[in-house]
Amino acid sequence: MQTLIKVENLVKRYARRNPAGGQEELLALDGVSFEVLAGSTLAVVGESGSGKSTLALCLACLEEATSGSIWLEGKDICKVAEKERREMRPQIQMIFQDPANSLNPRWRTLEIVTEPLVLRGGISRDEMKKQVYALLGRVGLPAETAKRLPCELSGGQRQRLAIARVLALEPKVLILDEALSALDCSVQAQIANLLMELQGALGMTYVFITHDLGMAAHLADEIVVMNGGRIVERGRAEEVLREPREEITRRLVAAVPRLTRSPLAPIGR
Repeated sequence: MQTLIKVENLVKRYARRNPAGGQEELLALDGVSFEVLAGSTLAVVGESGSGKSTLALCLACLEEATSGSIWLEGKDICKVAEKERREMRPQIQMIFQDPANSLNPRWRTLEIVTEPLVLRGGISRDEMKKQVYALLGRVGLPAETAKRLPCELSGGQRQRLAIARVLALEPKVLILDEALSALDCSVQAQIANLLMELQGALGMTYVFITHDLGMAAHLADEIVVMNGGRIVERGRAEEVLREPREEITRRLVAAVPRLTRSPLAPIGR
């Protein structure tokens, strides 16, 4: 497999006001580097405040890095002109923890999935409608869902809708920022299985942002562990989970009882 994404020495600093009223600098990402192979899943794991969500926003071009590079198929999206960056953005899409915040509450499902097809252009209204129903079917939503508002859908259905909408753009990379954490366990498993099916069928590449090492074990080929804006541990999912080197990784493993109860059980795919 070829490298699809290469991140080199990524730094992100924020300016914030301190309690005394002055300005201070927050270092959210401190020299982060890694690669993601095409068609694979990289899990970025860490506690709250570790920098993993800031990393996701930088990868999705929703935040501008202070310095460093993000290479997508040989192009540094941090360095290209804004026009070219806009053209590249559809290739890297993001699914958030609460899809309701990214779905227009006044639009029905049909309109929500149609919007990215309109932005892509080049197809008729009739063809758009066919594609919308095909996308809904691909993510496991029945055709009658097209007439419903987001508020009329369950949490799992809204997450499926969010996935259908980004698939309309035919992205090469899907970033999932805690996309399963707000769902109950049975729905988490259903969406995780859907993601794996889509990866097998479409060759999708995932960057899976999570604090849950158990779900990372289920989905990921490789895991990187973040702490204080830095990557402190990385490796194949099974290796990281079986023999964690860093204290933060051991703490994350200990937080998932099903991992600690069966240390010799197969982990990952």
